[in-house]
Amino acid sequence: MESVVNKILDDMDIQILDILQKGAHVSNSEIAKRVNLSPPATHARIKRLENEGYITQHVVILNQEKLGFDLLSFIFMSTNIHQAEKLEVLEKALESMPEVLECHCLTGEYDYLLKVANKDRRELESFIRKLNRLGITRIQTSLALREIKYSTVLPIREENNR
Repeated sequence: MESVVNKILDDMDIQILDILQKGAHVSNSEIAKRVNLSPPATHARIKRLENEGYITQHVVILNQEKLGFDLLSFIFMSTNIHQAEKLEVLEKALESMPEVLECHCLTGEYDYLLKVANKDRRELESFIRKLNRLGITRIQTSLALREIKYSTVLPIREENNR
C-alpha cells in the first residue's frame, strides 16, 4: 500500500528528504551526487520542500548529558481548565519554558505529556512548582533511567528501497 506522502512527493523528493533527515550537514553537491541530479536542480527541490513545509528546520542535536542535563523526565499532567482562552495561556506558558523539550496534548487519562530536561532533581522540583502555579491539577512524573532508542528519522522510504 502506497503512503499518502509518496503520492504527493516523487521518489527524488523522498530520497532528498531521507538524506537530509539523517544528516542536515550533507552538502548540496553531495546530495546531488547521491540522487543523480545537478546541484542547482537539487537546491531548487530543497527550497521547494522547505517552502511547502516538508522541511521545517535544520538543527544540530546536542548531547544533553555532556552539557550537564542528566535528568530527563516525562511528566503527565491534567488540568481542569476548559475555556479555550485559558488553555491557550497555559500552552503558551509551556512553550516558553526552556526545560520543556516536547509538549503533547493527549487523549485519555491525562491532558498533556511533557518531555523535560533538567540538570538535577532540585531543578526538576523547581520546574514542578512552576507547573503547579499554572493550574495543573494532577502531575505524574517518570524519570528516564537510560535511553534505549532516540531518533528524529521518519520511515519515509519503503524497506526495499533502502
